Amino acid sequence: MRKLYSLCSILLILLGAVLPMAAQQKTLTLDDIFASGKFRGKSVRGIHWMNDGKRFSYLDQDTVAKATGIFICDAETGTRSVAIAPADLKQNPDDPMFRFTSYQWSPNESSVLFISAPPEKQYLSRLTPAGNLFLFTLKNKKFQRCTNVAEPQYNVKFSPDGGSIGLVRENNIYALDLITGAEKQLTTDGADHIINGRFDWVYEEEFGLSDGWCWSPDGGRIAFWRLDENRVPEYTMTEWDSLYPKLIPMRYPKPGQKNSIVKIGVVSLSSGTVTWMNIGENDDIYIPRMQWTLDPNTIAIRRLNRAQNTVELLYADVQTGTSKVILTEKEEKWLNIEKQQLTFLPKNRFLWSSERDGYHHLYLYKNDGTLINQVTQGNWQVENYYGVDTKNDMVYFTSTEVSPLERHVYKIRLDGKKKQQLTKEPGTHTATFARNFAAFTDSYSNETTPTQITTIDNDGRRLAMIEENAMPALRDYAPAVPTFLQFKTSDGVTLDAEILRPADFDSTKKYPVLIYAYGGPGSQVVQRRWGGSSTLWYSLLAQKGYLIFMLDNRGSGGRGKAFEQIGYKKLGTYEVDDQIEGAKYLASLQYVDKSRIGIWGWSYGGYTSAMAIMRGADYFSTAVSVAPVTDWRFYDNIYTERYMGTPLENPEGYENASVMKYADRLKGNFLLIHGTSDDNVHFQNTVNLVSALEQSKKQFRTMFYPDKNHGIAGGNTTMHLYIMITNFILEKL
Repeated sequence: MRKLYSLCSILLILLGAVLPMAAQQKTLTLDDIFASGKFRGKSVRGIHWMNDGKRFSYLDQDTVAKATGIFICDAETGTRSVAIAPADLKQNPDDPMFRFTSYQWSPNESSVLFISAPPEKQYLSRLTPAGNLFLFTLKNKKFQRCTNVAEPQYNVKFSPDGGSIGLVRENNIYALDLITGAEKQLTTDGADHIINGRFDWVYEEEFGLSDGWCWSPDGGRIAFWRLDENRVPEYTMTEWDSLYPKLIPMRYPKPGQKNSIVKIGVVSLSSGTVTWMNIGENDDIYIPRMQWTLDPNTIAIRRLNRAQNTVELLYADVQTGTSKVILTEKEEKWLNIEKQQLTFLPKNRFLWSSERDGYHHLYLYKNDGTLINQVTQGNWQVENYYGVDTKNDMVYFTSTEVSPLERHVYKIRLDGKKKQQLTKEPGTHTATFARNFAAFTDSYSNETTPTQITTIDNDGRRLAMIEENAMPALRDYAPAVPTFLQFKTSDGVTLDAEILRPADFDSTKKYPVLIYAYGGPGSQVVQRRWGGSSTLWYSLLAQKGYLIFMLDNRGSGGRGKAFEQIGYKKLGTYEVDDQIEGAKYLASLQYVDKSRIGIWGWSYGGYTSAMAIMRGADYFSTAVSVAPVTDWRFYDNIYTERYMGTPLENPEGYENASVMKYADRLKGNFLLIHGTSDDNVHFQNTVNLVSALEQSKKQFRTMFYPDKNHGIAGGNTTMHLYIMITNFILEKL
């Protein structure tokens, strides 16, 4: 569900825009928003800081060649120059322009590795595979092919000395010598369900893992994950676009079911010998993180129990495989392993993060697991961690210290002193730092500012505007502006919310309201940031006389552990109760028509909206549920068990969290939407809810999108989807 929130937070978060108003404002249309491209913002793609910390490379379109090249930008001045032109990327003069998906600089920046597009097919993976590899040498402008294979390749990267490239192909790890061109296969047992150097579906989705191997600091060994998913139960999807529908099997562990057996191996490049690390006899565990220490003979492995409330830091000797526990972190409910940071530092130290004091903070340890000091502290939490400038013992991160609605970049010494806020503009900031931490690119937005890219030095001095992203087309329109607020629930809990009103709002009139909900643990929808196409779609509805409302229910992120973990083993309780509280609050406003309060959401938000109109049937007249989980027994086990335990441990919790239990309570207008090839939230969820509603003699509308995944996109699909949802809202709310 990690990527589900990412998708919804990007596409479906309400934020408004304050922009210069034209003399005569135009009315937004769905074609303007989803088909025209006129509101597509500008960005800076493929940022890679150079070794000197004064410049970065990026990808841009060469206007003459009509193809992508690599450009260099001076961080201080913003001056641009061409590093590698599209015309350079040809093996023969008459070759067509070379198309690539990504690039990597060699460690000494003497060459660039280009990765072409993979073969065209649907992959049941969050990781986009690579096609073939090509190397461009800057000194002599030589452009050469490195691989010529039909199979997709994964996790391609240079060795520390730049002399080799490692990659994964057909679930095995290979090393390619760039001088001789010789390729060496380092693992040999890769198969359909034996995976070396990458991950199965659930590890990718819920632990945020894609790259399953890493070079040792001296380049002599490779440490890697091996996953055996043969015991994982199989789920089968159907593709409907052929004479005889095609069955697509995938290994997908649901709550209480078996996971892949995970092992950590270290292979020597010289001998080809694999040594397996001792991670214990119990194979019903997770290894969500593994990395090299500064010692080329030691790797650090984090072992997480099935309940996901205890993680152990192990040091493993790569020559013998023996291991020992250095540090143990325990929580009463669950650990947010994705947040947990580990960086090994000179002078036999490491930086570790924890929520032990109620907020996510950084801690400094000796290498033997002895605590030195807490680095950050306060009733706020570290969000993005960028690393440590080891020369100056300075840590860089973003946090919620200003407000849970904002993110700002900070630095602080490892001793916890001299904390400094480096970004000033109110809103949301994310950084990409130079490796020496001399400067960073700041990606910044708020409710009045589309995303801008600037460079800032490590004292907070703004250097150059890299991309202003003015969006001139918006000047002809009047996007609505959100108002941020707080309200108290009937049991005295203060919740953050926002409301968007029509430009000609009249407080003496009565307005219908559409609530956007997500609701999942650790998520946030009320934030000061630019919302992209969702801003405009909500503005379109506001132009048609609707209010738009959002709230961060209990269980949301950004406010500490107690607020986030209140719903442990009770999914579907507090988040839905608080959406009902939001409807009650709206009903108390003199300008709200309490008989016309609707709710909608996607993924976890689809679950929340479906539960809301059934459990809160007296408060919601209309709901739209897109790609919802309807019973947590149908979702994957890593996500679900983290918050619910197993069905055997928590049968009542699972029963109460099922939308089907409340199907007979439906009173209002309900639209249910799903893609039939959704590998994340399976179409099974919607089929079972439809069956329950039919058995309860409830009328509703449903729409399925053949062969579409969780994003329900491609071709005219997005336009079709939003026309349908918009028309349903206009008709029923």
